Amino acid sequence: MDTRTFKVAGISTDPKGSTKIRFANDFVQRIKTLNMRRHTDIKLIELSQPMNKADICDHLLAHTNFQSEVAQSAISQFVKRNVSKPAVEIMASDTVTETEQA
Repeated sequence: MDTRTFKVAGISTDPKGSTKIRFANDFVQRIKTLNMRRHTDIKLIELSQPMNKADICDHLLAHTNFQSEVAQSAISQFVKRNVSKPAVEIMASDTVTETEQA
């Protein structure tokens, strides 16, 4: 995942009917672009401070404007596909005890 930060985030539905999460730094320009591309159900909010995508997803999942099933699903799908999970390190035992050798 990249380290960029954004000041505007939300969801919209493209003309094919796919609802996705959107990130931007300019609220007005993002609205214009989505409208020009004929998106519907546009819900964007300005964030109190710039955030990375993982933090934005956490914020939107808890936000009152994004509690619909469609919004929650779009945000959750983005998280599953794009937000990296912490690596789990599996330790293998290289030593063999005396009882295992017998």
